[in-house]
Amino acid sequence: MRLSEYADVRRDSAMASDGGSSLQMLPCAFSPKSHQYLALCAQDGRLRIWNTDSKTLHQEYVPSAHLSATCTCIAWGPCRTAKEGPQRKKRKSEAGQLTEAPDLVALGTAAGSILIYSTVKGALQCTLDGGHTGAVNTVQWHPEENVLYSGSDDTHIAEWDLQTGKLRCKWKADRTAVTSLCVSPNGKLLLSGGMTIKMWDLETKEVYRKFTGHSTMVTTLCFATTRPPDSEGMYFLSGAAHDRLLSVWQVRSDGKDKNSVVSFTLTDEPQHIDLLKSDSKEEAVRLAVVCKDGQLHLFEHFLNGPCKKPLSPACSVQVSSVGGKSSEDDTPVPVPLLAAALNTDKQSLTLAYGNHLQPVMERAPVNTSERHVCLVRDLKTTLQLSIDSSVSRVKTPIVNEKSKVLAPGLPGHQAPPKAAVQSSHPEKRKKGARTEMSIEERLEQVELSAIGKGGEKGVSTLQTDSYAVLLVQGLESKDKNILNRIFQTRKETMIRNTVSRVPLPAILPLLEELSIRLQGHPSSAHTAVDWLKAVLTLHTSYLSSLPDLVSQLGRLYHLIESRVKGYQQLMRLHGKLYLLMTQAAQRSSATKASELDHTAKLVYEDESSDEDEASGDEGLPGDESENWEEDDDEEDMETEEKQNHADEEMQEDSKANGEDESDLEPENESEEE
Repeated sequence: MRLSEYADVRRDSAMASDGGSSLQMLPCAFSPKSHQYLALCAQDGRLRIWNTDSKTLHQEYVPSAHLSATCTCIAWGPCRTAKEGPQRKKRKSEAGQLTEAPDLVALGTAAGSILIYSTVKGALQCTLDGGHTGAVNTVQWHPEENVLYSGSDDTHIAEWDLQTGKLRCKWKADRTAVTSLCVSPNGKLLLSGGMTIKMWDLETKEVYRKFTGHSTMVTTLCFATTRPPDSEGMYFLSGAAHDRLLSVWQVRSDGKDKNSVVSFTLTDEPQHIDLLKSDSKEEAVRLAVVCKDGQLHLFEHFLNGPCKKPLSPACSVQVSSVGGKSSEDDTPVPVPLLAAALNTDKQSLTLAYGNHLQPVMERAPVNTSERHVCLVRDLKTTLQLSIDSSVSRVKTPIVNEKSKVLAPGLPGHQAPPKAAVQSSHPEKRKKGARTEMSIEERLEQVELSAIGKGGEKGVSTLQTDSYAVLLVQGLESKDKNILNRIFQTRKETMIRNTVSRVPLPAILPLLEELSIRLQGHPSSAHTAVDWLKAVLTLHTSYLSSLPDLVSQLGRLYHLIESRVKGYQQLMRLHGKLYLLMTQAAQRSSATKASELDHTAKLVYEDESSDEDEASGDEGLPGDESENWEEDDDEEDMETEEKQNHADEEMQEDSKANGEDESDLEPENESEEE
């Protein structure tokens, strides 16, 4: 490949790594010596062992607590001879031939336990419990004895006896978590990494040396030479989180080894390291480092003293696939490398790249004379999942895109029962012979029996089962018509029953689809809330067991938080608008009251009868006027009687005073009358 195209691929890979879209590196390791197998732990806690020669899935193991106690680290044990493992009777000609094969794999879990899996038996050999109270970060095998070492978040190192499956001893290594371990080739020293690097004497369990130089947690430790420390030729290398340098340390007998002697430059944080150790000063150390950005860097250096300048890689390898999303696009797309191993022939590499669920394994020759090498592969043709018959015999049928799936009890698929057509030439059948019913007749029988026995209840259960099946099919095929039809359901019981019947692998795709609908039209968001409530309440236990729940539900959480953020302001605005509306209503009612007619329909005046006659009848028309006139006459009679009575009293008074009626003037009499 041309250098410009490699630069484009490298830049795209770096942008993906910086943007956080790179794949999360999961524990994986090649088997020692022959690199025949690749052990890889998935996110759901499953252990898959792939055969690098046949490029097929060799074995698969699912721990009982694979969801709650996911795998955090993995390490192959030393190769065992045929006598140590399961064996068969051999011929005399084969008696002297002893073959070594990898067998045991140690798995550290987040619950603090360690699983020992046997690839020869294809089953779990033993479980190591009770040694750690925190998650196990690293496991390391002893090269000679049947002993295993483990480091955990509880700041302790544990030594296990694999013959008895019990804990030998346990000691505190540092103030922080122990993130990396490595045993020396002679089996007498142990390196532990946390915030500092310590070298322990395995006989006395005391600190032999202490090295400081990393500002972050040490994630990688590996011995680079097989020479003892007395000869001042023991070297080891270390890598830390968020550090783009690999440091090489020299263990000296005089104790003057506080600083690193050599540094190797990388493009990103180291994830997987493999090296060929040096036995003498004249032999160079060959190192292969896979970084977090998916690139592979090869180094070759003679360790015989300090080196001031950091060393650049002798060769950098990047894998890319042909074409982008469209078939016409010829731009290479970077493919991340998962692991790499150096073969003993020193001219080829064993690579694993692609997806963790279906990695691609390859033995590729590498020309170290070129500084940059880009391996272009067509993943569409090479990426084929072939599983051994011993692992799984289930075959997925090939479904045509034009095919239509019918489910029992679904509205629109209820065919009327058809009468059986009687043939004109009936055939003679044997006694006891049974005629098989077609699928359509069976579905009709199921529907009729459900309606006859349970009525609406039977129909609802059938519809719930069919809704769950259609929901899973719609999520897998991303068919909007099916999903829109299902999400239009507003019945709470139907929603809860459907969600309860959805299988666990379809829960996360269902949440992603609901989060997308929450961002859409308000009408679709209103219905999506009911489904989201049912999913979170019915499948809480499954969601809480997911290790990466925060990253998967973070989008939904931020979406709900942004919606609720303006709720208080909307409530304040609602209150202000309510006050304005009530005031406007009161004002409108006051204006209506002022517009009323206040003129009296009937007026009564208390005056003399003459004025009443002159003014005429001002009362109501009709028969009621005669009643008013009778009332006036009665009142006049009463006033005349009162005047006569008053005159009589005045006459009696005048007689008492000695006055005569004649003395009165006629004018006064007329006035009195």
